[in-house]
Amino acid sequence: MRAQSTESLLLSKPGFVQYFIAFTRLLHGFTSVLPGFALLWMLDGGIADQRYHFALLVFFGLITVLVFQAGGVYNDDLFSKRLRFRLMFFSWLAAFSVLVFMHQVLGLFAFLSPQQLLLWFLAGLTLYGAERLLLQAILRHFIRQGRHLQNAVILGGTENGERIAEYMRRNGDIRLGIIGFIDDRLSRVNGELAELPVLGDSKTLEQLIREERVQQVLVALPWSAENRIGHIVSRLRRLPVSVLLAPDMLALRHAHNRITEVAGLPMFNASELPLRGWSPLIKRIEDLILAGLALIAVAPLMLLIAIAIKLDSPGPVLFRQKRYGYNNRLIEVYKFRSMYHQMADANAERQTVRGDARITRVGAFIRRSSIDELPQLFNVLLGSMSMVGPRPHATATKAAGVLFEDAVEAYSARHRVKPGITGWAQINGYRGETDTLEKIERRIEFDLEYIEHWSVWFDLYILFRTVPALVFTKEAY
Repeated sequence: MRAQSTESLLLSKPGFVQYFIAFTRLLHGFTSVLPGFALLWMLDGGIADQRYHFALLVFFGLITVLVFQAGGVYNDDLFSKRLRFRLMFFSWLAAFSVLVFMHQVLGLFAFLSPQQLLLWFLAGLTLYGAERLLLQAILRHFIRQGRHLQNAVILGGTENGERIAEYMRRNGDIRLGIIGFIDDRLSRVNGELAELPVLGDSKTLEQLIREERVQQVLVALPWSAENRIGHIVSRLRRLPVSVLLAPDMLALRHAHNRITEVAGLPMFNASELPLRGWSPLIKRIEDLILAGLALIAVAPLMLLIAIAIKLDSPGPVLFRQKRYGYNNRLIEVYKFRSMYHQMADANAERQTVRGDARITRVGAFIRRSSIDELPQLFNVLLGSMSMVGPRPHATATKAAGVLFEDAVEAYSARHRVKPGITGWAQINGYRGETDTLEKIERRIEFDLEYIEHWSVWFDLYILFRTVPALVFTKEAY
């Protein structure tokens, strides 16, 4: 136990971070020239001055590190759980452009053919990806053992403090680990909060800081307690510790950017347009391309499903239903009909359940596999839906007998973007029946998280995970 504690302290020393970043720079510089060294070795005998080209490789390695530095590769996100493949791709592309300039314009590395240059680029990109995955595995190992770059405590056993602890548990990484709560009212919060121990009062906190076991304090007291917060901050400023005023998680829960400046004054940004600038156009182009390709691929399957529906029961092949779309506007959503025509529920006043008598034999299959959603590709092409987004709900859909918009206060916030055929909530297991308030609350949390963090890469990731999520889910019927 003492050995692990000693290792944790070594990991949390400020010098460790600097040494690790310096090592990463050296590794990146070496990785950038490793394929060049390999090519130089393979072409041995056909190159006049080996030492000259060796010096050029070292120079290119230095250039690569400088480009990576300018691109933000070595910022705090280096220690995050994010894969950062996009950042590494563009940074490596920028650095390699310098090499191409040296080759084409300056006549350096003239012994290399364009094919060998391409091989060098792809080899370097592969190595950088492998290094990032290896780093992620190492960081996860440290986190499982309770080691972090900095240890933190939450000052204030408040409801907001518990929310922050839960948020850090779900989203935290190696940069910060919460070891417990500090509160001067021990009689009220003695024991545990949010599965973390209550370590003691302010005197205990001071001792932990003096022993270098705590490097950050997150003050989670109500912002209305201005005098108390001022007194605590004044005391902690005398100690070697970082003090952060934790935000009100309810107020900032759906913030896209945490802080913005207005006339030089920092302000909390609680809400803003989810898609700005070129983003709406980019997402529309993405939808048109993906929906068009998908329709070409699944057209034979859709024809077979249409024939099966027609043979299985009388009625139309398609089912049209009014649902809420962008900005709470009603849109008409297309689906393959999965119920007997005379039992259709246009407003979804009654949710489907296991063994529902209204569902046809073909309908049971296409609902379970979500094939009934394929006609929504036409909705995407027409512009009322996207390939990825919060799922559109029918006007009378309920959770535990309560309308969705009445069950969750933030429900309407999901309508700030177009609804999608698949979404972040669905691939995380929240699809099918919503028979409890907790299910719809969690579904909306995932929907809002998607809206806040939208990107083309995020969309492609969700689409990539959609098929496995549909195969292994047991929630839809």
